[in-house]
Amino acid sequence: MMIIMCPHCGGLNRVPAEKLSKQPTCGHCKQSLITDKPLEMTGSQLNKAIQKTDQVMVVDFWASWCGPCKMFAPTFAQAAQHFSNSHPQARFVKINTEQEQAISAQFGIRSIPTLAVFKNGQEVDRISGAMDLTQFKQWVSRHL
Repeated sequence: MMIIMCPHCGGLNRVPAEKLSKQPTCGHCKQSLITDKPLEMTGSQLNKAIQKTDQVMVVDFWASWCGPCKMFAPTFAQAAQHFSNSHPQARFVKINTEQEQAISAQFGIRSIPTLAVFKNGQEVDRISGAMDLTQFKQWVSRHL
């Protein structure tokens, strides 16, 4: 069993791992638990997801004024779509550092874009700066 956070209502759901590829739905709002798009989250939503779910969180800390962040956004979205089929237990999350300054401070974000991977409630890797799609998919794959 895996605990998955609903991308729509934030509800926590227990899902058998073998059913992840069969488009499971939320027990609360009945919408799909798996999405092929990055999710915009608040700091409190991210903390809840990191601490309470079994999902691997791939997080893009970004800002609207950041040129490299804007250039990397389509790459992040393409990777989210790619991994939604092969690794539905991974969740791709975007955190706007201008709006979520407290979470940025909590994780010591000093440059953007900063990409971080969280597993089992812990940060397991971090890299600053944009990558091309191939590099990014290779970096993410190491943690799945």
